[in-house]
Amino acid sequence: MRHEKQTLLSEIRELNTILASIPEENVIERVGFEARLKQARAKLEGIQLSVEPEKTRVTFRGAPVFGSHGVAADFGTKASGYFAEAFASIVASMREGLRYMGPIPDKAQNQLAITGVAVGSFGFEFELPNLPSTLFSESGGAEEALETLLNLLEKAAEGSDDEVTEAVHAAHPRAVRKVVDFLDYMEKKGAWCGVEFKQHFFRYSDLDQLRFAKERLSEGSVRHAKKTYRGTFQGSLPRPRTFQFQPVDNDAPIMGRFDASIDPHAINKHWLGRPVSVQLDVVQVGHGRPRFTLMDLSNITAL
Repeated sequence: MRHEKQTLLSEIRELNTILASIPEENVIERVGFEARLKQARAKLEGIQLSVEPEKTRVTFRGAPVFGSHGVAADFGTKASGYFAEAFASIVASMREGLRYMGPIPDKAQNQLAITGVAVGSFGFEFELPNLPSTLFSESGGAEEALETLLNLLEKAAEGSDDEVTEAVHAAHPRAVRKVVDFLDYMEKKGAWCGVEFKQHFFRYSDLDQLRFAKERLSEGSVRHAKKTYRGTFQGSLPRPRTFQFQPVDNDAPIMGRFDASIDPHAINKHWLGRPVSVQLDVVQVGHGRPRFTLMDLSNITAL
């Protein structure tokens, strides 16, 4: 089923690319591809309902943990809640609609489910939700969100400034704050954690390392800015949702990514090679190279 799912995802990507190149008024030319796309999406939806969900294990150590025997009930409940909130925020940041304030979109559908106890130290086994593909790409799935969360936890503790910047760049600033909330709660309770997903495992060595990671992800360390550039788009790739922009006053091109709400094909269709002014969100941690995001097509102005 997983092989068939990947085959269908590839077919959907190809069909979306073909349809993006056919003008809307060419109805007859489009109808066959649109029918195939509808059929592929229906098959994919059926498979996603059948595939057994992936699981992750989160274990804790420190003051609230009683070896491999148990964990303080209040700590276990709240720490799991903070972890689940961080995960749901990252999913929302990849699937359109996460804002700096207000409710987290589709939080109920994006919830982790506790399905067992994880021993070794002590913790919980979480089942990932089964999420459909997003409007403009097949990104934003539960597995990708969990990998993003795990990467944030790990790179903040052990990565270079470049690696931390890249990890932060993959998530919305609000989602990063939710990760900080999770780490902050554990620090206050004198605890640290480990996360295991598929073949990827990371565990903080002690409370000091967790505290160090929290500080690197906090607002005082992560610098966000909005900057305007004049130049031309050189191209975009629907997957991995990236673009290249050549500023007029800089020899080096800007490699950036699109917000989840943007159709990457729009750049190639409407803005390719045209002189424009564009506002980009810029993120940087420490001495890491800045990373760029186009948040909205309305941020592009023709010159």
